[in-house]
Amino acid sequence: MPSTSSHPDRPLRAVVLPPGPELFAAVRDALSGDGPAVLPLAPGPAAEAAIAALRPTDAGGAPVDGGRGVPGDVAVVIATSGSTGAPKGVMLSGRALRASAAASLRRLGAGEGERWLCCLPPSHVSGLQVLVRSLLSGTEPIVHDRFDPERVLASGAHHVSLVPTQLHRLVAMRADLSVFATILLGGAAARPALLEEARGLGARVVTTYGMSETCGGCVYDGRPLDDVDVKVGDDGRIRVAGPVLFSGYRSGEPVPRDGAYFVSSDLGELSRGRLRVLGRADDVINSGGEKVVAGAVAAVLGDHPEVADVAVVGRPDPEWGEVVVAVVVPADAARPPTLPHLRAWCAERLPAYAAPRELRLVPRLPLLPNGKPDLVRLRSEA
Repeated sequence: MPSTSSHPDRPLRAVVLPPGPELFAAVRDALSGDGPAVLPLAPGPAAEAAIAALRPTDAGGAPVDGGRGVPGDVAVVIATSGSTGAPKGVMLSGRALRASAAASLRRLGAGEGERWLCCLPPSHVSGLQVLVRSLLSGTEPIVHDRFDPERVLASGAHHVSLVPTQLHRLVAMRADLSVFATILLGGAAARPALLEEARGLGARVVTTYGMSETCGGCVYDGRPLDDVDVKVGDDGRIRVAGPVLFSGYRSGEPVPRDGAYFVSSDLGELSRGRLRVLGRADDVINSGGEKVVAGAVAAVLGDHPEVADVAVVGRPDPEWGEVVVAVVVPADAARPPTLPHLRAWCAERLPAYAAPRELRLVPRLPLLPNGKPDLVRLRSEA
């Protein structure tokens, strides 16, 4: 992991703006060194909480009480929520962001002058990297302040970065997805059936795996980007090394490391150099003494033809410790799947103890701003 000076000698400005040219200019200047480092935040109460927790030197030009700068090589700080929900800052250097964007463009074969569509929040690393790829491509991004399927299809962009829920909405329109040279898909696991449908509509979909600490996607279609090394430790956790790694946490909390590798919170398997992500280590459900990886169960249920979307969580139980709960969006609300049917489906593909013991049917999954399912809310509702 790159080392960085501990001296906070570069100003850090909180930029509380909707997606648009002004935010793009602030990110551009932060990467070039012509402006301060930036903490991009979407307008709203969450921005106030992030400013209070991360203490930038100023917010929109107004000094912040107790604010402090960042090490000189840090260009962007991304506010992410830790296990407690309190915002923590992932510090990204301009070098790491450019290395990630350049490797992405090379892998995709994206040429100079080809435009990117940003319809993800730039306050999250997935949206931020669309801006950085645009900078390296010598173009200005096409920026949408919210996701509108019809606007997306008519944008004229060559490349777009989406989360599975957004792709699902495009597929539901039965639209011609060949209008994009590439659809980068990340943020959450995508159902194989969704990928098949999208490709049947002409899409070139490239699935990505990564996180804020790796400047976003660093593994494309299971293969690490150039100069990125991935391995899985004895504990099953995915480890990542390479020039795309972050510089540290704003809070100064220890970085989980294994030598030069950053140790993620995700579980995975490597086979012939291809990574398969199983789920998060903190999403393991202990049921009757057996450990159930929630992401693995969700992936199996997502293959069921009667399931449009799914999340799996644990619910405390006095007998089992926890029980596996499947939260399912039916493909056809008039003919939803039943619990016995889904349990039988899982039992053919997973150990019997991993099959869900409860089923909740919902019209849609609650999502975080970055497009991932809101598991904290789902657990509380379960």
